[in-house]
Amino acid sequence: MKKAVVILSGGLDSTTCMAIAKRAGYDVYPITFFYGQKHSIELDAAKKVAAAYRLSERHFIANLNGMIRGSALTDADIAIPTERSIAEMSQDIPVTYVPARNIIFLSIALSYAETIGAEAMYIGVNALDYSGYPDCRPEFIEAFQNVIRTGTVAGAHGQGIRIEAPLQHMTKRDIVKTAMELQAPVEFSHSCYQGTNPACGVCDSCILRIKGFQEAGYRDPIPYAIAINW
Repeated sequence: MKKAVVILSGGLDSTTCMAIAKRAGYDVYPITFFYGQKHSIELDAAKKVAAAYRLSERHFIANLNGMIRGSALTDADIAIPTERSIAEMSQDIPVTYVPARNIIFLSIALSYAETIGAEAMYIGVNALDYSGYPDCRPEFIEAFQNVIRTGTVAGAHGQGIRIEAPLQHMTKRDIVKTAMELQAPVEFSHSCYQGTNPACGVCDSCILRIKGFQEAGYRDPIPYAIAINW
């Protein structure tokens, strides 16, 4: 059976990616990264999502704690933005950008994928409803695909390892609709940058997630600390 590594953060997007990879017929190998993020509650969410797919035994958690800094998601002295409009989110690269995060994640996932003979790696990057991160853009994914072609044995021998970014050009509405159609266990996912339970409802990630569910016509199954008009 063909294999795929899925980068599983425990958020809505990566949970949807897991469902898409399963629909595509892959034998899935989830990998989750602890990099010192404040919202480490996502680690528990990732474990629950993996368990929902009966993949707990092969769910690999890479501990990078202390290696990455310089972001509102990692540093106690950098405040996480709240109550911003969608327009404000798209103006500049926000302080929630984590330096080289997806480069690091894809590099480790690539080594794992090559080791187990996987054909693909799934990552839930998105270039539409997102907060301006450069490592979520299509040109980044294309550049890293070229790294695989030129810098791995798999690439040198021709078969390669594909980066699958199925959410790349989806809106959050589209992502929610896809998740619900595939019965992805989004009730176990957690996206809040504050790392609170219930989710804060006012950070960029919560705002985008709520917007996606509202536009898709679904009620988000996770709890929020503020009242939401579904």
